[in-house]
Amino acid sequence: MFNTIKEKKEISKKLKERAISEGFTISGIAKIPGSSRLKLRNDALERWLSNKNHGEMKWMEAERRRNISSLLEGAKSVLSVGFTYINSHNNNNNHQIFKVGKFSHGEDYHKVIHKKLKNIGNWINQEIPDCKWKICVDTSPLLEKAWAEESGLGWIGKNSNLISKKNGSWFTLGFLILTKELVPDEPHQSLCGKCDKCIEHCPTNAIVEPFVIQSNLCIAYHTIESREKTIPKKIGQNLNGWVAGCDICQDVCPWNKSVPFNNSPETMPKEWMKHLNIHSLNWDDETWKQNLKGTTLKRIKPWMWRRNIKANLGS
Repeated sequence: MFNTIKEKKEISKKLKERAISEGFTISGIAKIPGSSRLKLRNDALERWLSNKNHGEMKWMEAERRRNISSLLEGAKSVLSVGFTYINSHNNNNNHQIFKVGKFSHGEDYHKVIHKKLKNIGNWINQEIPDCKWKICVDTSPLLEKAWAEESGLGWIGKNSNLISKKNGSWFTLGFLILTKELVPDEPHQSLCGKCDKCIEHCPTNAIVEPFVIQSNLCIAYHTIESREKTIPKKIGQNLNGWVAGCDICQDVCPWNKSVPFNNSPETMPKEWMKHLNIHSLNWDDETWKQNLKGTTLKRIKPWMWRRNIKANLGS
């Protein structure tokens, strides 16, 4: 236990600073079980699932996602961090024949974030030896964006992405659940206001209402998650070059107009992604395997890449 409030404040501040020194762009702390807003986010998830908006993503139904305490016994706080993936080399890929979502251009962010969080965990072992911790990236059953919002990192925008006032939405999230009570940050308030640009510019009208994405209308869902043999005609007609993910709702967001880049080696785009073209249809499975090695796009199987490219070609 901390002997004084001052000690608690100091270690909380040090923890967030340590996260920044590890290469995260932004960090914040939330108290478990969180504010009443978490219940509202859970209720929103329930409605989203009951309306079948998650498509084939059955893992979103995991009951543990509703209760962060089920992930670590005695959980009292959560450190939320954001890792910026946009850099000066992938800031604008709209001129490419085939486009890949910026989140996947560099190294597999799951591994990058996990390694950095483990370093922080090792620091915790030294600074707070009686504190247990658990790493969560987006493969864990956790309401990631809700807890990041609760930690003050940003707010959940109308396109369902977490948006930071300073850093836009070009970052992925990571978390350390802790068994120590720390000083929480203020939950962030929404700053979308009356802006509906993300809704207006979605070519498939996948944002069916503010904050609600209908997966079976989303280009990113169909090119990354869906295992259907063909892309639906309505989606195919609106791909406009997207073969893995889609950045349209982020590209048009005013909060992304001027954000700091992260030009670390971890975010540098793979060369082959810059040169995807019709001849990529001739790549065999082994070529795809080698290209996808070390990226977050391994779950898009070679046959899916061919499917996505063909859909862009109208076949």
